[in-house]
Amino acid sequence: MNTLFDLTGKLAVVTGARRGIGRAMAEALAAAGADIIGVSARLRPDDEVGDTIRGLGRSFEAHAVDFADRAAVVALGTNLTGRAPDILVNNAGTIERAPAAQHPLHWWDRVLEVDLSSQFVLTQLIAGPMLERGHGKIVFTASLLSFQGGINVPGYTAAKSGIAGLTRALANEWAGRGVNVNAIAPGYIATDNTAALRDDPDRSRSILERIPAGRWGRGDDLAGATVFLSSAASDYVSGAILPVDGGWLGR
Repeated sequence: MNTLFDLTGKLAVVTGARRGIGRAMAEALAAAGADIIGVSARLRPDDEVGDTIRGLGRSFEAHAVDFADRAAVVALGTNLTGRAPDILVNNAGTIERAPAAQHPLHWWDRVLEVDLSSQFVLTQLIAGPMLERGHGKIVFTASLLSFQGGINVPGYTAAKSGIAGLTRALANEWAGRGVNVNAIAPGYIATDNTAALRDDPDRSRSILERIPAGRWGRGDDLAGATVFLSSAASDYVSGAILPVDGGWLGR
């Protein structure tokens, strides 16, 4: 392996690691050599992601944490601070769909807590040891809705727009201290979060018609970007939001 992308000996925390994009990210980091601490609301040590990572010769540790529970996130971050992770991938997230005029406020509150506030809380705690030693990699999962407004997802759009701003804000403060903060903006990826869109023939067709690549993305389409932003190859990349979208934003 090119040493620029070699993560041997690194410890990575990946949130939302049980399935979908987060699982693909965790497995990609493990394939590049990193040991993985996975976090998700219902993650168990015997979930498939753990089996895959151990099969790659890397260690896997599972934590079940509800990212809507601020105290639980603080406890997780405090626990992991002593482990001094080299990489933090903030991927945990949720989405609720309803027209803005009828969007329940408790949905708004929960989505903002899970998708934005908890991301800052965990990052603030885990970044401490990174800043002390002058090295670390932090990767957020942004979205196409970090750039666009979306339909029927006001909380998710607000949160993902906030993630774009938070990425830049932290990069401004921490790039000079050796900690790279960047984000990946996935396009339309075939996961549970997009099942409602893929099950709607009209929406699915309109989405596919706009994607130059001509297909929905897969979780493993995020692998290369994740390893890049977590490795020495991106040491002079800071505050970037990297679209992995099959060309959607170029249309």
